Amino acid sequence: MTDVFRTPDERFADLPGYPYEPHYAEVDGLRLHHLDEGSGPTVLCFHGEPSWSYLYRHMLNALVAAGQRVVCPDLVGFGRSDKPTDERWYSYDRHVETVAAHLDQLDLHGVTVVVQDWGGPIGLRWAVEHADRVERLVILNTGLYAGRVSQGFFRWLAFVENTPDLPIGAIVQAGTATDLPPAIVAAYDAPFPTPESKAGPHRFPFLVPTSDDAVGAAEMRAVRAALGEWDKPALVAFSDNDPVFPFPRAGEQFTGLMPTAGEQVRIGGAAHFLQEDRGEKVAEAMAGALQR
Repeated sequence: MTDVFRTPDERFADLPGYPYEPHYAEVDGLRLHHLDEGSGPTVLCFHGEPSWSYLYRHMLNALVAAGQRVVCPDLVGFGRSDKPTDERWYSYDRHVETVAAHLDQLDLHGVTVVVQDWGGPIGLRWAVEHADRVERLVILNTGLYAGRVSQGFFRWLAFVENTPDLPIGAIVQAGTATDLPPAIVAAYDAPFPTPESKAGPHRFPFLVPTSDDAVGAAEMRAVRAALGEWDKPALVAFSDNDPVFPFPRAGEQFTGLMPTAGEQVRIGGAAHFLQEDRGEKVAEAMAGALQR
């Protein structure tokens, strides 16, 4: 078993806009965290890189107020979940297997799945492999890479390669259109007080398959094929200012693929982390889709 870093609980005390009670599950000796707020039909939110469940607080509040139950897992290596410190521990398959075992303990059904960034390849794979539990998909600023990535991604990869101690909060700030107050930037940093605690975020860019035969590419193509036959409602909403997943082309990868996706929704005034910039607007778009 690899060494594991567990962020001290006091790092999460009094974070702005994050008053939620933690919930935990044990998977293979790891303590994994999720939020579970509200009651009603379940919305399951998958975060990506290098964020954690804190990213969904604006959407969570709006969805709970609209009568939804919202569950936000922290992926292994992120947020309040345990963090293996050896980067070699992390793989696409392992992330999917770990979050699937985590969610199995929650026994979710009739779920609306929301994905963004790396939450897309992980959450969409979970959704198509557990389609009997899923009612709807909400796809935000993500992609199924499968060997095709943007120039913006290669710039990001070069940055990570040269930055062993990632400035998590500053990265989130760089990916938002909003000028975040220092306390919000610090909240994104909270789970990651040391370089060893950042192994999960640091590893993620290197898991992106940048060629057709790279590790993970075949699995992402399989998810893409399953989405091509998806017959349940789906909403595709991308922001208009994201260099990694540029509008409208990145979203059209899904609207052109999925028979039920309809027209892509444009989230104006938002960058990569649209949940931070325009979370209430995303929840509003979801409410319209859920009603339909």
